[in-house]
Amino acid sequence: MKFTDGYWQVLPGVSILRPQAVDDVVAGTDTLTLYAATGPLATRGDTLNRPLITVSFHTPMDDVIGVTIEHFQGGVERGPRFELASAVANVKVSGPDMSGEAAATFRSGALTARVATEGEWTVDFQADGRTLTSSTPRSVGVITDAEGRHFVREQLTLGVGEHVYGLGERFGALVKNGQTVDIWNADGGTASDQAYKNVPFYLTDAGYGVFVDQPERVSFEVGTEVVSRAQFSVEGQSLRYFVIYGPTPKDILRKFTALTGRPARVPEWSYGLWLSTSFTTSYDEATVTSFIDGMAERDLPLSVFHFDCFWMRQFHWCDFVWDPATFPDPEGMLARLKAKGLKICVWINPYIAQRSALFAEGRERGYLVKNPDGSVWQWNMWQAGMALVDFTNPEATAWYQGKLRGLLDMGVDAFKTDFGERIPTDVVWHDGSDPAGMHNYYTHLYNKAVFELLEAEKGAGEAVLFARSATAGGQQFPVHWGGDCESTFVSMAESLRGGLSLAMSGFGYWSHDIGGFEGVPDAAVFKRWLPFGLLSSHSRLHGSDSYRVPWAFDEEAVDVTRRFTRLKLALMPYLARIGAQAHQEGVPVMRPMALEFLDDRGAATVDTQYMLGDALLVAPVFSAEGDVEVYVPEGTWTHLLTGERVTGPRWVRERHGFDSLPLLVRPGTVLPVGARSDRPDYDYSDGVTLHLFELEDGHTSTTWVPDLGGEGGARFTVTREGGLVRVVATGARGPWSAQVAGGPRADAAPGDDLLELRL
Repeated sequence: MKFTDGYWQVLPGVSILRPQAVDDVVAGTDTLTLYAATGPLATRGDTLNRPLITVSFHTPMDDVIGVTIEHFQGGVERGPRFELASAVANVKVSGPDMSGEAAATFRSGALTARVATEGEWTVDFQADGRTLTSSTPRSVGVITDAEGRHFVREQLTLGVGEHVYGLGERFGALVKNGQTVDIWNADGGTASDQAYKNVPFYLTDAGYGVFVDQPERVSFEVGTEVVSRAQFSVEGQSLRYFVIYGPTPKDILRKFTALTGRPARVPEWSYGLWLSTSFTTSYDEATVTSFIDGMAERDLPLSVFHFDCFWMRQFHWCDFVWDPATFPDPEGMLARLKAKGLKICVWINPYIAQRSALFAEGRERGYLVKNPDGSVWQWNMWQAGMALVDFTNPEATAWYQGKLRGLLDMGVDAFKTDFGERIPTDVVWHDGSDPAGMHNYYTHLYNKAVFELLEAEKGAGEAVLFARSATAGGQQFPVHWGGDCESTFVSMAESLRGGLSLAMSGFGYWSHDIGGFEGVPDAAVFKRWLPFGLLSSHSRLHGSDSYRVPWAFDEEAVDVTRRFTRLKLALMPYLARIGAQAHQEGVPVMRPMALEFLDDRGAATVDTQYMLGDALLVAPVFSAEGDVEVYVPEGTWTHLLTGERVTGPRWVRERHGFDSLPLLVRPGTVLPVGARSDRPDYDYSDGVTLHLFELEDGHTSTTWVPDLGGEGGARFTVTREGGLVRVVATGARGPWSAQVAGGPRADAAPGDDLLELRL
């Protein structure tokens, strides 16, 4: 939201109060509060009719400073609030009388907020002997617009060449400079500036991130109201935000997810290929079985089968009852499918249609969101007479979970938690929450309820969702997919941008509909999308009104599916490690180039490729002909599929067949490749081969191959001295091998803990 007409003037009817003179400073043990008048205070008379702005500083943990800007403090805190962690922080507070200068300081760990107490209002956030960003004399604003609405605004400076990332899953350019972004969940597909997953957090490559600690609409103007500042504003009388010091983007994500919640560990089976019925297609058990048997007959490993909406009767969503006309024996069907080694996922949403048997039950018990007059809120979008489960009511949450538990007892393993964005703001919540805040926050309560049920029933590390909507903290309940995209190359690229933007917003795992959702992809689009989908953290074949079984396109699509499914499963020793890192540290599986190559200016704006973990560069092909441009960072990289080498830093043009794409291995990598390619969950260290790429003389590194469950496992320490490479194993079970790319190979028998290779 913009408030000014150019740099000097405000928009008609807008008034802005700014802090101009610090009247008092109160330095507490772990807080710092400043009272700033909105005009000069030369005499006592200047205090009359002069508003004060209160700015206070606190910290939840080291290297994180919270700032609260307040006008009137008499409001009622209705909630909701983000659930934030806290830890004992190394805090130092200094008022101007203590510091001996005209400044007050608040320090948390290595990050300091320095506030000028004389002259113009200025707050400098400093670390490493430099200023990361600043709030300037014209930054803070307490605003009234022409309609009498009140807002609070902050503007933090951007440096020359500084890039802004994040703000949720956004489908435009990865770099947010020059964009206006409203944090407001919407069901807008992937082709607009709306988003399913809005996160009021951004990070920059200048060493810091900013998290606005308010779940309602937050309006960001990233270099648009003032080109040298990132502005954020909320309606009301106060604004809360945190500055998070890195120094690197990975460090910022580690600290942001420590504050808002780390992604849960997902089960290894979830990394395998998921196949769906698609949305409005016609299917019954015979159709489903034909798909599953067709995959097996074509040697296409399948891990999960998903039943989309019409597993329930039309107009009855959600009653969680299998449609008896198409699935007369659901328990028996699920048992038959699970006997084929599959996990089962079913579609759900948080809405209760009027025809659902649960509508009357929820209405009678008060479990549905209400209008101000006490009636049940309803509308006809999506479902006829649709109502909404009130997850602010613990009894309603337990009721909803109880209905899902019956499906788990039947044999269901996971839920696709669709929707959660169409949340009204003219309603009354059970716990009295502010409807504006609940619009974005609702999805958090919804996905949390489902995920916690799965954890309770399946155990930690066995719960997984396929969720569409989210806000800050939603990364705790993986996995999330990109939403409704078209079946085109353009939409394939916009989906990737959305996933990379979400990765820069604290989310560790991400997926998308292979081939696109809307429409029927032509064979070229489908075959190009397959490698991208199978080199994502999670992989699903799903569509709207057409099936996505590979043989529906052509036989080459079957071959491409087989090639990249088996490649992904063979890479599970590597993927399990980077998945564990997402859970333990908050560093995502799929990473924008800027996250891995901070010092490479050429990588800063690249959003047509990504790093899968720290070692593999993936460049999807967005053309039928196979032409692709890939940015290769410094060093000699190796094509994993062909063994060819390419040296950067530079852009490289290549042409690839449908069975290929640029998949480059970073120099200095020790890449563990598993002995199996038929399933994602196996003993990764048994029979593992370590592929060694461009190890420099003097190289030493340790590669971890985890056990199932993301712990334990084997560790391999690799050193190179001149022409000798030595590999020492700890905890390896069964045989293992080491292979120098383009060079010698050595095999170790069970129990051997040392291999040597001469170059």
